[in-house]
Formats: sequence, C-alpha cells, structure tokens
Amino acid sequence: MISRKDVDLRPESGENMLFVLSVGEGSLAAGGRGGGFGERKVTAVTCYELKGGAWGLLFRADPARMDEYEVPYYVSRLPMTMADGSEAMGYGVVDPELVSELSKKSGIVSSA
Repeated sequence: MISRKDVDLRPESGENMLFVLSVGEGSLAAGGRGGGFGERKVTAVTCYELKGGAWGLLFRADPARMDEYEVPYYVSRLPMTMADGSEAMGYGVVDPELVSELSKKSGIVSSA
C-alpha cells in the first residue's frame, strides 16, 4: 500500500488516497527466497479514495502496463485502522509525494 496519510479505513477519518500494489507470489516475490531477496514484480494496481465518508475505486491499471509500476524499496510494516476501529498490520508506506506521482502516472485527477 502507498497512502497519502495514515491508513485509517473508517469513513469518518477524513479524506485519503491509497494505492494498492499486488505483488506476485512464488520464487520471484520478495520473501520467496532466503532473507527476502528477490524480484518484487507488481501484478495489479488499484487506487481508492476516501471522500465524503465513503471509499471508492478510482483506478485499476491495465495488466499490460504493470511494468510501469514498482514497489518502493522502503516499504515496511505499517499499522492500519480497519473500518470497525480494530488495528492490523500490513506492508506499505505513507508518502504523499509518491501518491501524487502515481496519480499523475495513472491519469487520476483528485482533490483528496
């Protein structure tokens, strides 16, 4: 995940934008070989926006363009607040500049 602000999925948490980059599983995925070394090939990209108290899908990348996206090297464990208020851990980064860059690459125009 690459998020503009802390990941809080509750509707009342304000506006946010979140890119979800799916990584292939198997021997080419990070963690698939010893020490987490390996290729992290992006297999799907979606973007969601929280606006007006509701999350909506803004973008789903064309599978033929997956080579244009890559997982940042600085992704780490990231705490998230789920829609019911519980907490979970995922992998991602909070980086407003990277969200803006991905938005432009994806052709997304948003005010969040």
